[in-house]
Amino acid sequence: MSPLRQAMRSTVGKKVLMAITGLALTLFVIVHLAGNLQLFLKDGSKFNAYAHSLESLGGLLYVAEAGLLFFILAHAVNGILIKGSHWAARGDVRYSRYQTKGAPSRQNLSTQSMIVSGLTILGFLVVHISHFKFGPGVAEGYVTQIQGAEVRDLHRLVVETFRQPGWALGYMGVMVLLGLHLRHGFWSAFQSLGAMSPRLSPVISVIGVVLAVLLALGFLGIPAWILVDPMGVYR
Repeated sequence: MSPLRQAMRSTVGKKVLMAITGLALTLFVIVHLAGNLQLFLKDGSKFNAYAHSLESLGGLLYVAEAGLLFFILAHAVNGILIKGSHWAARGDVRYSRYQTKGAPSRQNLSTQSMIVSGLTILGFLVVHISHFKFGPGVAEGYVTQIQGAEVRDLHRLVVETFRQPGWALGYMGVMVLLGLHLRHGFWSAFQSLGAMSPRLSPVISVIGVVLAVLLALGFLGIPAWILVDPMGVYR
């Protein structure tokens, strides 16, 4: 077995891969939200033009999607393996509370729900992608004009979806879990990469909290705004 492969199979190697893929996925989430914020605009043409520009990438888009899929699966599989090794190390012992070695405990709702939030987000991605990427399109009447060309009216699909309370509330609930996942995951990634020091740790922790809150609010604000529609934009 090669040294690299052996390292990747170790707990440390798995954590490093978790950190790298986690930070890469965090960057993707930031970029994805930046594009989705156009859903707050009254004119859906800007969001549709943005979506169409991505589809126009052709082969490059497929490469990017394949890379994204790899990062998601690598992150999820390594997370499950690491958690499984922790459970195996404990044996049949289940602690009623977490013990520390004298240092302030970092255990909170975010840390204790990582596996649950992670698996929920993974399941959500399957539903999200199947509905918005492979859901109804031009053939089903979701069509609009962008620079004289007929393209998919994704803006209409998103609005119609989030006008349904079940979809909107479910999406918002998952975004809360995303925030919890990012809140601990961001700090943990830097720790796994060895880029942490006693002075830097609280700074990274604060940045993680702020980032998690902003991303969660940004994403859940979209379905909430469409569902409530206080200005009558989507009626």
